[in-house]
Amino acid sequence: MDRIPLLTEILAQNPTDSFARYGLAMALSEANRTEEALAQFDQLRILNPDYVPGYQMAGQLLVRLSRMEDARDFLNQGIAAATRTSNHHALAEMQALIDDLPPG
Repeated sequence: MDRIPLLTEILAQNPTDSFARYGLAMALSEANRTEEALAQFDQLRILNPDYVPGYQMAGQLLVRLSRMEDARDFLNQGIAAATRTSNHHALAEMQALIDDLPPG
């Protein structure tokens, strides 16, 4: 089942639905539509700056694309969001991702 049309329709009706936007970003990423996925992660960050999983998954995608500085920026913003929301597990995972990045 292709989730992209369904999630796109949900967002057409409710553009601020963070869960649907995250799902769409993930579905686009899985379909190797990476730039579209990153655009959705970026929109999610704008609409809901405390939606921590979006930062983490965007950071991982950017690492896979070898865009280390962009990954570092996203992950640092995610760490700030995780700190605000007391999401210690995600904070630790994002910090570990940053620590594994090559110096830059």
